[in-house]
Amino acid sequence: MRYDLKSAREFAIHVCVAAGASKAVAISLAEATVAAECSGRSSVGFAHLPDYLEGFLCGRIAGTEEPALCFPAPALIQVDAKGGIAQLGFDRAFEELLTRVSAYGVTVFSLQNSYTAGELGYYVRRLARKGLVALAATNGSALMAGGQSSEAVYGTNPFAFAAPVDNRAPLVIDQASSATAFVNIRRAAERGEDIPEGWAIDEKGHNTTDSREAIKGALLAFGGARGANIALMVEILAAGTTGANWSLDAPSFDDGSHSPGVGLFIVALNPQLLVPDFSARMASQIERLSSKGIHIPGDSYTEDKIEIDLSSSLVATLEKYCSH
Repeated sequence: MRYDLKSAREFAIHVCVAAGASKAVAISLAEATVAAECSGRSSVGFAHLPDYLEGFLCGRIAGTEEPALCFPAPALIQVDAKGGIAQLGFDRAFEELLTRVSAYGVTVFSLQNSYTAGELGYYVRRLARKGLVALAATNGSALMAGGQSSEAVYGTNPFAFAAPVDNRAPLVIDQASSATAFVNIRRAAERGEDIPEGWAIDEKGHNTTDSREAIKGALLAFGGARGANIALMVEILAAGTTGANWSLDAPSFDDGSHSPGVGLFIVALNPQLLVPDFSARMASQIERLSSKGIHIPGDSYTEDKIEIDLSSSLVATLEKYCSH
């Protein structure tokens, strides 16, 4: 089924409110959901929305909480999501974040006690559109093994980076520390499809290509120990410096009635203070790299996307929440 962007937002808001979210929460989540679709990240767009809706209904997400903001230092913004969504906490701090970056050149945003952050690139992309360089890290419930361990100790622990570029969309890098996102494993399991070697292990710690066995086991880090090291760095930024739950202590994001209580860490920098022609330099460098066949992350985002295609089965799943 095909929706224009306005209708897609309204649909997302409608189902979120029906599942128990406040209007403010629903609007923040709808904007992020549509943005994920526009960036080509449909796995964390409308396909991920049922996780939030179930969370509202089961109490994993506080659907009506208003985040609390405080400012421990002039260039630090600290947010308590109070068991709600990270997107609303970021929205509430966004203008203050821009103001403080303008004043101090760099500002750190620290959020704790939230549900999973959705598309991580969403946050840094918004900052890059304002001319800022941004880096984000977030953790989640333990799904990924590290090193020689067969036990899940980290979330997929993604990190994202964005930078402004003259006369084009920002460069945006958004990737998990795991070899793939958990939603891809889950989708393969629902379809009874195999997964590539190196994505996951089963519950006994053996490599597996059986997606259903992988669900019982753990994801693997990309690049082995190097990927696991990055997951650890993300964990320290997203949970350690924010005061959020470590992944090992985070309740499941898709089961039970307790919030994962995880964190989101973002640092935003005004590059123009260091290099006045930063965005122009970026444009020149990206053009040079593109001419050499280098893929430039962020190109998939479509500023002028008009419509979003959703499967009829997904629409039917979402519409069921309107009867609760």
